[in-house]
Amino acid sequence: MRKKSLAGCLLLAVLLFLQSATMAQNRLKVVVAGLNHDHIHNILHAFREGRVTIIGIAEPSKALQQKFAKAYQLPDSLFYSDLPSALAAHPHPDAVLGYNEVGRHVDVVRICAPRGIPVMVEKPLAATLAQASEIQALAGKYHVKVLTNYETTWYASFHALYQDLQADSIGPLKKLVVHDGHQGPKEIGCSDAFLSWLTDPVLNGAGALNDFGCYGADLMTWFMQGKKPLAVTAVTRHYKPAVYPKVDDDATILVEYPTCTGQLEGSWNWPFGIKDMELFGTTGYLHAFDGTHIYKRQRENKVSTYDAPALPAPINDPMEYLAAVLQGKISGDNDLSSLQYNMVVMQILDAAKRSAASGKRIVL
Repeated sequence: MRKKSLAGCLLLAVLLFLQSATMAQNRLKVVVAGLNHDHIHNILHAFREGRVTIIGIAEPSKALQQKFAKAYQLPDSLFYSDLPSALAAHPHPDAVLGYNEVGRHVDVVRICAPRGIPVMVEKPLAATLAQASEIQALAGKYHVKVLTNYETTWYASFHALYQDLQADSIGPLKKLVVHDGHQGPKEIGCSDAFLSWLTDPVLNGAGALNDFGCYGADLMTWFMQGKKPLAVTAVTRHYKPAVYPKVDDDATILVEYPTCTGQLEGSWNWPFGIKDMELFGTTGYLHAFDGTHIYKRQRENKVSTYDAPALPAPINDPMEYLAAVLQGKISGDNDLSSLQYNMVVMQILDAAKRSAASGKRIVL
């Protein structure tokens, strides 16, 4: 009996070793471009937990290098002063991850695309439509993937609403409302390095309009199967000029489609953080309060609340998703992270800025 128990333990140990070896083999090896985006903590947590391998970090600021080296026990050998230096030392990463200024995402793609290196940047794709168009041209010329990472892409509740709509549980969609915002980046304690470009009209492209309007534009594009809207109308406000002197801090964007309307709200002026979504169909209503909790009401006053089921891999996590795209398991061509959908997002944001500046409805 003891021999069988020992044999069983040995077999389990071998299986665990093989599983660990397989996971290590499949783990992405990435170079990180920039440390001045506060979302950088997400990838550094993933690195510390062994879900991704960071082989180089390109960051010109010595202060930021030292800050994150201390916080995450990173060796000095991991850091480089710029992206070309990092890629000279590590010429064949699986991907480069952009955690730099949105207005400099295009610089990352300019460096990576000719080398055939895929790129994933934090939302939005770019600061301007012109930059996004250059990114698209580079991606096409060199046949590389360029993807955009949004927090809300990994919300199980939003996927549940999408599936409910596809199943015709509330009838055809007539209005989609997305709220994304919080008290303000300074008010919630964002780092000085992050604030220095997030509140800059050139490096961020706008204020709350770009920072939070992009979430709703991405979700609306997803629900519309990548179609471009007919027209965009936007209103921006500057409620806190003393705090954010250079950019808007509140934006409302209306996007018109032949059969429905989207209302996208982004703000740095709310009493607390909100990332939610409402769908109004002809026979019912769905409201995802956050990444999990859902409220459903139908015309007959049938009301239910429930939690969305957890998302399956690889659509549950940005690194899982990126690995699946690079391995050809999923295309990454027509989804929330795809370049195709994010070019529509950039057209919506560009039209919204033009509408807010002119007071006119912008026809696309």
